[in-house]
Amino acid sequence: MCSLYSITTNQAAIAALFRVVNRYVGNLAPMPGVFPDYPAPVILNTEAGTEMTLMRWGMPPPLRTGGPPVTNIRNTSSPRDPKSE
Repeated sequence: MCSLYSITTNQAAIAALFRVVNRYVGNLAPMPGVFPDYPAPVILNTEAGTEMTLMRWGMPPPLRTGGPPVTNIRNTSSPRDPKSE
C-alpha cells in the first residue's frame, strides 16, 4: 500500500459528501499528488459535528525503530508493534 493519493474534487464537494459542519482548511486547491509530510484534508467526527481540517499526511514510524515515517507497507502480514496498540 502506498501512502500517495490525489485530490481532484473541490472543497464544497468534499464537505457535501461528508456533511461537514466546520471547515478549517482555508482555500483548498486541487492536489494532484499528496505526499508524506504534506498537509492534507482530513474529516473528523467530533462532539461539535463533522469537521474538515488539515493534518500532516503519512504513517508514523514503528515505535521500536524510531526511524523516519513509513511511506509504503509491503508486508501486511508482518507482526504489529504491540506498543502502538
